[in-house]
Parts: sequence; C-alpha cells; structure tokens
Amino acid sequence: MWGPYEGGLLLWLLMSRSRLAAEVARIGRYEVAEDAIPPLIPICAATLPVTTEPAPLAEVDPQLPQPVVAALAAAWLLMQQPQLVDRTQERADKPTARAYARDGLPAPEVSIVDLRRQYTPQDQDADEGGDPPRRYRHRWVVSGHWRNQAHGPDRSLRRKTWVPAHMKGPDGAPLLATEKVNVWRR
Repeated sequence: MWGPYEGGLLLWLLMSRSRLAAEVARIGRYEVAEDAIPPLIPICAATLPVTTEPAPLAEVDPQLPQPVVAALAAAWLLMQQPQLVDRTQERADKPTARAYARDGLPAPEVSIVDLRRQYTPQDQDADEGGDPPRRYRHRWVVSGHWRNQAHGPDRSLRRKTWVPAHMKGPDGAPLLATEKVNVWRR
C-alpha cells in the first residue's frame, strides 16, 4: 500500500492474517488466534522521496524488499504512459465527504488510472467506387506462427520467418475475450 505522507510517499508492506497464521504454523512454535487479528497486518513501512527525477534503488530504505519497490516503480512508470492510461480525478462519495467534513478536513479527491483508453471508432469515408474500408472495433491476440517471408530480388524468394505473438486491431479498442488471455492486474 502507498500514499502521501509529509512531503514524501509512505509505503506499507502488509501481510494477511491467514498468511501470518500459515507462517507461524510452519515454524511450529506458536498458535495464532486468527479472529483476534485484523485482516491486514503492517509488517514494515518506510517513507520514499517524491522527486521529479528518478531516484536510484540504492537510496531506498534497505529494510524494504527491493523487488517490491522495483515493481511499484515499474507500475508508476506504466501509469505515466499517455498511450496506455487515462487519468481522471474523482470526488469522494457523499458519506465519505460528510465524514471528512465532520473532522474539519476537505473532501479527498482520488486519482483513477485506467490502463487502457476507451476506444471510440472514427467514421471513415468509403473508397470511391469500391467496398467500404474494413473497420475493426476490437483488439485480439494473434499467436506466434511461421510464415513464408518474401525476400531477395523483386521479393521472388521465400524463407521461413517466425512471427511472435502480438496484438491486432486499433489502439485503445476493447480486447476480445478468448479462452486464454494474459492480464496485468494492478
């Protein structure tokens, strides 16, 4: 978990109570009363600097697991890519805003980061005298395959070439559901 804290960013590492109980049971010395423990337990926390320039991982608190910090940094970099995300600001719902007002605090705003832009198809004019152009409204995964690639003089020769798996269709269009889809969960 992360959030703003005194001009920096506070990063918490949390453990679920079931994971804690499993780890304690694996050691075999103690028992954990799971119903007496909150669902998430803070394991450690550190404040990270917030800068306009990237900070090297060497400057991050060594108590934090480096893979966690690196994964968080990678997620932030992906969230900043204009071709991959849409950012919007949302106001808090009424009950939350009222609770903040009772405490004398301003209602919070939440940044929503959508990983893929919503696709809106553009109307295209049909070619004169021909069939209308094909418009795809979805994206799909093309699996890797071999193809006979033209090469040589006047592209008259052929050679087997591996075409790796890739996405097909217009940028930002919704992905068609298939039996196998790879998902990056946030």
